[in-house]
Amino acid sequence: MIQPIDYARRRAHLAERIGDRAVAMLAATPERVRNRDVHYPYRADSDMRYLTGFTEPEAVAVLAPGRADGEFILFCRDRDPEREVWDGRRAGPDGACRDFGADQAFPVQELGQRLPELLADRDTVYHSLGADDWADRQLTAALDRIRAMGRRGWQTPTQIGLLQSVLHEMRLRKEPAELDRMRHAAAVSAAAHCRAMRVCRPGMAEYALAAELHHEFEASGMHWAYPSIVGGGANACILHYIENAATLAGGDLVLIDAGAENAGYAADITRTFPVSGRFSGPQRDLYDVVLAAQEAAVDAVRAGNDYDAFNRAAVRELCRGMLDLGLLVGDLGAVIEQQDYKRFYMHGTGHWLGMDVHDVGDYKRDGQWRALEPDMVVTVEPGLYVPAGSEGVDERFWNTGIRIEDDVRVTDGAPEVLTAGVPKRADEIEALMADG
Repeated sequence: MIQPIDYARRRAHLAERIGDRAVAMLAATPERVRNRDVHYPYRADSDMRYLTGFTEPEAVAVLAPGRADGEFILFCRDRDPEREVWDGRRAGPDGACRDFGADQAFPVQELGQRLPELLADRDTVYHSLGADDWADRQLTAALDRIRAMGRRGWQTPTQIGLLQSVLHEMRLRKEPAELDRMRHAAAVSAAAHCRAMRVCRPGMAEYALAAELHHEFEASGMHWAYPSIVGGGANACILHYIENAATLAGGDLVLIDAGAENAGYAADITRTFPVSGRFSGPQRDLYDVVLAAQEAAVDAVRAGNDYDAFNRAAVRELCRGMLDLGLLVGDLGAVIEQQDYKRFYMHGTGHWLGMDVHDVGDYKRDGQWRALEPDMVVTVEPGLYVPAGSEGVDERFWNTGIRIEDDVRVTDGAPEVLTAGVPKRADEIEALMADG
């Protein structure tokens, strides 16, 4: 469990990195209207949650290193008994100090009045400029007011730094408590994928299979981390297919890309399996190529390797398999160099994972792939997609989309596969489906 002391340590680390001549300001994600007076379910901004643990809307956190009256100031909604009857409890300024470690807290309506004094006489303001128009306007107004007070000796910050450039490097390496949340999200997600394999039958709707996944998530107190993809047959060749509206046909494969979010931390799993419970010969041939690529890529997720190492490992195995099956023609080195494989494999092999599904952090430094370090977490997700009409390809492979994805932690030794709880070998998948 992430404790108040963990958030305080993160803020102290950020304060150390920006220095006492700077101040950081970050705002909560605004509520979004779905239609008329109905809002989308609220999901707190990841940066705000990472630094404060505060998950209410209409909030702004300010971190002012070295400030005599307290470095962590939180502006939030005031208590309102009438609104709390309708919309739920609020922490209020007192709760912000008591429960979230704020040194001072004020109603958010006082932000415009108090922000100039918090920013004055600092050289740099760190802010996620462009992320939220309202927050940008608050910052601009505060800077204008400081400039107007120049004759009183107030000095205006001369630089605006991107908060992401500092904070996102901190988020990239996961703490033990964060990894525990990710392991739990991974375990629940793995159970959901196993459930889907057991209940899948020809004639079932894609959305009904998605409902089985979501049942498992919500029964464990979680929600999906991103819209679930359940694509049968040709739909599996659409990388971000989320309609989930077709009927699953016997003889087809179904691709499921779905993961749960646990207290702000995501899992991300993809499995592909036969609707009828048994792979056909051509399906198994393609599947084993993707599996070999995925296993080679997972093995390359090691500290000291550059970020692209696992992608190169996957591409090499995919190309080798496609040459053997006749999807590609030529020399292995040439098809890799010329990127002929992109006809059937058009995306990268993974991404950072954490509070955001496509998590934060630079992939390159000074134009070069960065080195992997312990406690970074990546997804490893090679695939092959062979739509109908693929020129020069045996029709037995048409309308086949396959992707296999796991969440992998970098360690000082062998990689830790967080999502190992769901099978991925063809015979293991068939055995699990037979038990259903």
